[in-house]
Amino acid sequence: MSSDYESDWVQYISAEGQLTTDGRKAWEQLSDQLKIQFYRWMTFVRLFDRKMIVLQRQGRMGTYAPLEGQEAAQVGSALALTDQDWVFPTYREHGVALTIGFPLTHVLLYWAGRVEGCKPVSNLRYLPPAVPIATQIPHAVGAAWAAKLKKEQTVAVAYFGDGATSEGDFHEGCNFAGVFQLPVILFCQNNGYAISVPFSRQSAAKTVAERALAYRFPGIRVDGNDVLAVYMVTSQAVKRAREGQGPTLIEAVTYRKGPHTTADDPSRYRPREEVKHWSRQFDPLTRYQLLLKNFQLLTDSEEEAWELECKRRIEQAIKEMESLTSPPPTHLFAHVFSDLPPALHKQRLQVKQKEGKEHD
Repeated sequence: MSSDYESDWVQYISAEGQLTTDGRKAWEQLSDQLKIQFYRWMTFVRLFDRKMIVLQRQGRMGTYAPLEGQEAAQVGSALALTDQDWVFPTYREHGVALTIGFPLTHVLLYWAGRVEGCKPVSNLRYLPPAVPIATQIPHAVGAAWAAKLKKEQTVAVAYFGDGATSEGDFHEGCNFAGVFQLPVILFCQNNGYAISVPFSRQSAAKTVAERALAYRFPGIRVDGNDVLAVYMVTSQAVKRAREGQGPTLIEAVTYRKGPHTTADDPSRYRPREEVKHWSRQFDPLTRYQLLLKNFQLLTDSEEEAWELECKRRIEQAIKEMESLTSPPPTHLFAHVFSDLPPALHKQRLQVKQKEGKEHD
C-alpha cells in the first residue's frame, strides 16, 4: 500500500502515543473510566484472538478468522453504541461482539461449529455473523428503515471489509439508505486486501469513503488503528442518525497482521516489509498504551495484572465450552431446511442408523 493510503484521514493519536490538537480536545471530553475501557477491551480482544489461533492449531477449534490489528476499529466503534442499536457483523467482528456484551462462550461455540454460538442474546440486538460477503448490508438498511417508520431512536450498523464494497449489495444498500435518509452506519474496515486482492485492483477510486458522495451522505475516512478517533467519528455518526440526519459511511483504514483465516497464507501476496511497517508504526494497542502511560492512567503493574485477568477469563470460558455435551451427528441436518430435500433426508437416515449401531 502506498504512503497516500495513510493520509487524508481523521487521526487523534500519533504513532508515538501523542495527541494531535483535535485529539486533545476529544480526549478532554471523555471520562477516565472510558479511556481505561478502550485499553481493557483492546487487550482482552487481542489475547482472545491469539488464544483462538492456538486452539485452531491444536485441533480444538475449526477454521478461524483472526483480527489482530483491527482491535481499535472494533472496540472504538462498539463503545459508541447502546443496547438499543442493531449490529450486523461479518465473521470477523468478535471484538465488537465481546465489547457490546455478547457472551465469550457464545463466540467460542460459534467457531467450534456449534449452533448455540448463533443463538441471540435477549438483551442484545446482535445478529449472527454473515459469512456471504456484503449480504448483511441490506439487512442493516432494512432494520434502519423499520426504526424510522416506527419513529424509534435506533441506529443500525453494518460491519464489512473493503472486499464487500465491490459487491452489488453494498451499492444497493447505500442507494436505499441515501434515498430514504435512514439511521444506518456503514462501517468498512479497510484492511487493504480482499483476501489476496489489493484494494487498487478492486476500485479505481482511491478510497471507500469517497463513494458516499454518489449517494448524497457523508463519507468519513478515519485511522482505524486509532481507537480515540474511531470512537469519536462513530459517536458523531450515531448522533446524526438519531437526530434524523441520515446515514454515514465510515472507512476505518486498518491493517490485520495475520491471515484472512487460519487456512490462508498471506506471505504469498503481502510484502513482508509492509506488514512490519504497519506493525511498527500503527499498532493500535501499543500506541494507546503509550498514550495512557503519558497521562499516568496506566502502570506496568496494572497492565500485567489486567493481562493475567484476561487470560483467566478466556481459559475459564474455554473450559465451559469444551465441557458441554457434543450434539448428535444428526444435528448437521438441523436449522437449514424446514423440510429436508429427499437426498438430505436419506443421508440423515443413514447417519442416524450408523449412530444407533455404534451405541448397540
